[in-house]
Amino acid sequence: DYEPQTICEHLQYLFALLQNSKRRYIDPSGFVKALGLDTGQQQDAQEFSKLFMSLLEDTLSKQKNPDVRNIVQKQFCGEYAYVTVCNQCGRESKLVSKFYELELNIQGHKQLTDCVTEFLKEEKLEGDNRYFCETCQSKQNATRKIRLLSLPCTLNLQLMRFVFDRQTGHKKKLNTYIGFSELLDMEPFMEQKNGVYVYELSAVLIHRGVSAYSGHYIAHVKDPQTGEWYKFNDEDIEKMEGKKLQLGIEEDLAEPSKSQTRKPKCGKGTHCSRNAYMLVYRLQTREKSLTVEVPAFLQELVERDNCKFEEWCNEMAEMRKQSVARGKIKHEEVKELYKRLPAEAGSPYDFISLEWLQKWLDESTPPKPIDNTACLCSHGKLHPDKISIMKRISEYVADFFYRRYGGGPRLNVKALCKDCVVERCRILRLKNQLNEDYKTVTNLLKITVKGNDGFWVGKASLRSWRQLALEQLNEQDEDAEHSNGKMNGNAQNKDESNEEKREEEEELNFNEDIVCPHGDLCISENERRVVSKEAWEKLKQYFPKAPEFPNNKECCSQCKILEREGEENEALHKMMASEQKTSLQNLFHDKCRPCLGSWPQETDELYIVSQFFVEEWRKFVRRPTRCSPVSSVGNSALLCPHGGLMFTYASMTKEDSKLIALIWPSEWERIQKLFVVDHVIKITRTQAAGADPESTLYVSEPQLCPECREGLLCQQQRDLREYTQATIYIHKVVDNKKVMKDAAPELNVSSSEAEEEREENKPEGEQDPDFNQTNGGAKRQKISHQSYITYQKQGIRRSTRHRKVRGEKALLVSANQTLKELKIQV
Repeated sequence: DYEPQTICEHLQYLFALLQNSKRRYIDPSGFVKALGLDTGQQQDAQEFSKLFMSLLEDTLSKQKNPDVRNIVQKQFCGEYAYVTVCNQCGRESKLVSKFYELELNIQGHKQLTDCVTEFLKEEKLEGDNRYFCETCQSKQNATRKIRLLSLPCTLNLQLMRFVFDRQTGHKKKLNTYIGFSELLDMEPFMEQKNGVYVYELSAVLIHRGVSAYSGHYIAHVKDPQTGEWYKFNDEDIEKMEGKKLQLGIEEDLAEPSKSQTRKPKCGKGTHCSRNAYMLVYRLQTREKSLTVEVPAFLQELVERDNCKFEEWCNEMAEMRKQSVARGKIKHEEVKELYKRLPAEAGSPYDFISLEWLQKWLDESTPPKPIDNTACLCSHGKLHPDKISIMKRISEYVADFFYRRYGGGPRLNVKALCKDCVVERCRILRLKNQLNEDYKTVTNLLKITVKGNDGFWVGKASLRSWRQLALEQLNEQDEDAEHSNGKMNGNAQNKDESNEEKREEEEELNFNEDIVCPHGDLCISENERRVVSKEAWEKLKQYFPKAPEFPNNKECCSQCKILEREGEENEALHKMMASEQKTSLQNLFHDKCRPCLGSWPQETDELYIVSQFFVEEWRKFVRRPTRCSPVSSVGNSALLCPHGGLMFTYASMTKEDSKLIALIWPSEWERIQKLFVVDHVIKITRTQAAGADPESTLYVSEPQLCPECREGLLCQQQRDLREYTQATIYIHKVVDNKKVMKDAAPELNVSSSEAEEEREENKPEGEQDPDFNQTNGGAKRQKISHQSYITYQKQGIRRSTRHRKVRGEKALLVSANQTLKELKIQV
């Protein structure tokens, strides 16, 4: 009942499967799950290698058997020393360090040996970077280099293909070719030359892809026993021909062709790659025959997995066998029935769905019961327009189909709907007749009607009657076609859409353009004309439900009354507007109104109304026939829920001045007589005789409500801070004077000067290729003070006006964005 739990146990089981499984490839899901890896996230292979080796070494260090405890170090661990030599006294300082792979810089190199040489090269420590020598007790010039002390059995070489690009601030991949041989002699690079340091290539990891942030890993691994190379590409494992490593196919995917470098020639036993990422070399002296016995408890798991795999293979084979058998039976059935499928002349026949018949002929899917409902009309019979999607087959084959597969309804020789055929013929006849009748009606309309024999018809209806008739006939045709209540289960939706369509086009029905809202003949004679009785009868054939108005029919009496009332109202509104404008001259002209900033000497009292009331009243006075008269002064919008004033005297002289209008006392008396006033708002000035003007007090009635005022200001500040999707405008500042000129075109002397400005040579800096993308200055969007309506909603109204500056860009920002994120956007 053993099941692997820990990471090492999963690794053991994975190795056992690799050795003795019958599967073509092994799925490492259990091992991946034990490691806690996210398979959807791209990770670096070298980084994984380091972390996994560290984890494995730490786990095995707890084992009692010393061979097992040190297996990672023996296999993969080498030693090198950082050696610093003082130039003054020659003292050597050595720092020994372990390594599990050598990280080699490939930039500027073509061969692997050159990369190793650079890794071990001597570095001079001079100037500010001098070394403190303990013997000399002072900072001295020195040299520093790495010396290889010992190498592991398996040597991992990491090619540093991913480097940091200072210009973009991101990692990039170096797609340069590196040459490496199948045999690598490391003796010239060692401190002690008396060992055996010849290595043979055993694995190459390829990174396919141009970017450092995406791509695909492919491993090429050599079997140490047979010497054969295998390519591992996820579940695709491929043995390479002739025991040779072949990297050619993996080099296809690289950088764009412009910057592509030509592949250098490779001699025998050497390889060149622009995608090789990790190279694994093994000591050549190592024993080739590795026969390892898999422990019994693991072998049992492997055998159990092999049994499952065999069962699955047998199941697949059986399913295939059954599928072939079913296919043979179906093939024989089709072969037999296909000859008898066509209905002979004079013999009984059935109609069957063509779609179902095609599915029956398709051997891959077993047919469902026959379904002919899509071809039925509203009378439950075969619709004449659906004949094209039906197939006429012999009665013998139809009997077999219904007996074998079921379904219905069965449609035989008598199934065609006579009523639908008759209706279709009627509509076709009318369509053919329409052109002839159009000519007839056109001629009849030229005849002058005498006496009261004629009929009233709308001029708009007469202009488009042929189009209306054709649309009406097409609608009837469509209704007849889609009248099947069961058709595809969508009949209800189609009925609804037809109903909506009819509602939309209701005003377009013939002769309804001269029907008044009360259902009688409209009073406007310009919209209608009289036609002869013969012309009306022709039109009635196409529009039997059209409203009929004989020549002697009286116009709607209610409309006449309303017309008279409308004329009286217009006259009344004009008179009212004229009176109000005369009595409230100061209110109509902004220049005649008092100003808080410079309080008028002739009065100590001023009254306040909302600016909204003033604007609405002005609209009415200017256009009394189009706008409704204003009946009340709505001052409640300027007060808080407790009845207190929402504005201070100081704010009314500045930012809130756009929301209020000041009224003279004499004018206020007239306003109270002309309009209903809900709240009186007054400001009084009190000033002691001979006192300093600065000590003047201004008192409002009702008084200011401090709590609500503070709440309003807090809300305004919060709205300024907590904004989303606000637009800021960025442009590159090249010449302050020029930018000012672009930002304020009204300062330009003339339009001709603006033209000259455009034709000037671009100032220095505009030659920058990123001039229109790189933007240097930021500007907050203007925020106007909230109006009295938006105060009710506690919102801030943002001005959308913005003067365009050449070369600027608009960016969307939110309050929770950081300055760094904004810089990235810029």
